[in-house]
Amino acid sequence: MNCRALVTGVLASGVLLAAGPGSGGNLPDPAVVPARTAISFRWLIPNIAWGTANENERRNGLSMVKLYIADYALRHGDGSAEDLQLGERMIRTSDDAAANRLSAKYPRAIEAVAAEYHLANTVGGSDWGSAMTCTADLADFLAVKMRRDRNSRLLTWMAAADEIAADGTTQDWGTAKLPGVLGSKWGWSDFGPPEVASASIGLGFTVAAHTHGTGAQQTTDVLAVLQSVVLDLLGVP
Repeated sequence: MNCRALVTGVLASGVLLAAGPGSGGNLPDPAVVPARTAISFRWLIPNIAWGTANENERRNGLSMVKLYIADYALRHGDGSAEDLQLGERMIRTSDDAAANRLSAKYPRAIEAVAAEYHLANTVGGSDWGSAMTCTADLADFLAVKMRRDRNSRLLTWMAAADEIAADGTTQDWGTAKLPGVLGSKWGWSDFGPPEVASASIGLGFTVAAHTHGTGAQQTTDVLAVLQSVVLDLLGVP
């Protein structure tokens, strides 16, 4: 069995992979992160939160809000095979066409999930592409899923994300580069200056990042402050 299949099987079976901080949590100084990037990091056991000063700043939701749409369809939709297929395409390959169809079917999905999970800085727009969210909301949302809904297909799809997205983008930056990551979702802008986001579920943590810049810049910012924290969490010297 390959690594991806193993991780997917573990998540689907409902086993919570969680670890406690090895030395009690060596938290970095949020001020060292460039203002271009917002980062939020959440432990699962114990429940400890860390984030940059701008982690609650509303930014373009990009394809990250597909997580909210898919979650709504899975829990409140009609349970159809079409919903499952569209949801999987949205998460694994970030398929915009799938998101268009599922959000048209459930036009209030983002607002409903924001209310249910108390995501104060997540708001819908005229369409899913104009929705807003923040890294704190993304990390908190995924932490709830990991604690309370471990059988969710959403987590399984994140663990089985394709290397190449539906539009040909290589999905390989940001939070996904951290040690201990089990699955990820990425977002990016096709218009204007570079803008990217990523969110990951990991061994005992969730993490989200948004950068007004490139994927390479986000990877640099995330690894600079969090790589040692995750290794500490995993008990790696």
